[in-house]
Amino acid sequence: MRIVVAHNRYREAQPSGENTIVDAEIAQLTAAGVEVLPFLRSSDEIPAMSMAAKALLPISPIWAPQAQHDLDRLLAEHRPDVLHLHNPYPLLSPWVIRTAHKRGVPVVQTVHNYRQVCSSGLYFRDGVICQDCRGRALGVPAVVHRCYRGSRAQSALMATTLAVHRPTWKSVDRFIALTTAVADHLRDYGIPDERIVVKPNAIPDPGTPAPLGEGFLYMARLTPEKGLDLLLEAWRRHPVGTLGPLRIAGDGELRPLAEAAAAERADVVYLGQLDRPGVRAAIEASAVLLATPTWHDVLPTVIIEALASGRPVLGTALGGIPYLVGADTPREPTGTGPAEVASAPAGGSDRPAIPDGIEAGEAGWVVAPEPAALAAALPVAGAGAAALAGSARTRYERMFHPDVVTKRLIDIYADVAATARR
Repeated sequence: MRIVVAHNRYREAQPSGENTIVDAEIAQLTAAGVEVLPFLRSSDEIPAMSMAAKALLPISPIWAPQAQHDLDRLLAEHRPDVLHLHNPYPLLSPWVIRTAHKRGVPVVQTVHNYRQVCSSGLYFRDGVICQDCRGRALGVPAVVHRCYRGSRAQSALMATTLAVHRPTWKSVDRFIALTTAVADHLRDYGIPDERIVVKPNAIPDPGTPAPLGEGFLYMARLTPEKGLDLLLEAWRRHPVGTLGPLRIAGDGELRPLAEAAAAERADVVYLGQLDRPGVRAAIEASAVLLATPTWHDVLPTVIIEALASGRPVLGTALGGIPYLVGADTPREPTGTGPAEVASAPAGGSDRPAIPDGIEAGEAGWVVAPEPAALAAALPVAGAGAAALAGSARTRYERMFHPDVVTKRLIDIYADVAATARR
């Protein structure tokens, strides 16, 4: 099988889980015997572009002529079975879908955000969830509120791009939704069930989990939508030391909030931005991972890392978090064939009863994104971590291990290629 993987890499100065996932997926497919033809561009290329190329940048989200020329040549030369698209902005453009179809190559796209509808891709604005552009032919609210890069002009361009390419997106042969919540987003956009497959990302197996550590770990970009302020407000409702330590890792505009909390309370430690060994050490030192975004976070990779290390997760009941910890009720799209993801089993009867408002899953708990609800759930998670540690690792092995996920992805390719041949 021969697959073109198309992705516009985000700037290296802006850490991107999507870049990491694409790189890992290419490596996993190659190891499984798939011939991968990377078709990659990077936003880091922009400063070194010629003046002529830079002059075309404003239209590149709609139509990137050089990318279409290069892709067409690649498709003609190698005749791949499938083109797998990740992020097309700004240097590829969704036009690559049309270029592939012109050559008779079916297209699969992994949906990493909500940018079919939302110019920022987040469904989040001014500190709250925002879906003002849903159902509109043109996302005028995005322009009014400067949702794309804080610029009214760039927001107008992105809103126009989304309007122009609505038929393009609806021509994609198969969408890979990372969670059931993303599948619901695609249905709302008008994509039929038979063209949606739920397949999460994978991360490498870190090996046999270390014994549980102590307390809680919060690891995320320190930006408003990630919910650090929500967590700290909930944490302050407990006396110092009663919950064990809270470790905070990451960097961003809310770093002063983390530093102030660490200075204020002896049970809060700010670790800063961690490298890969530091991430592993922080997870192993803790008993529970906290994921408290206040937006519909698609698929926080740190949750999968925690599950792989046998650490249960306490999170907000938004976006993909209930799916990741097995606290949702999956409604799988029909027609997904061998790539369909199995529903998670319910928690065992030996687990302790939990208060109302806290939803228990196979590998953790979810609550409403409110300080009182999160504060009530913190001691429940601390006391229940040992009971869910084994289930957390089991869920990783069954749903997020590279061997499992790569096989699902290859099955998706095979089904799409066969359908295209028919």
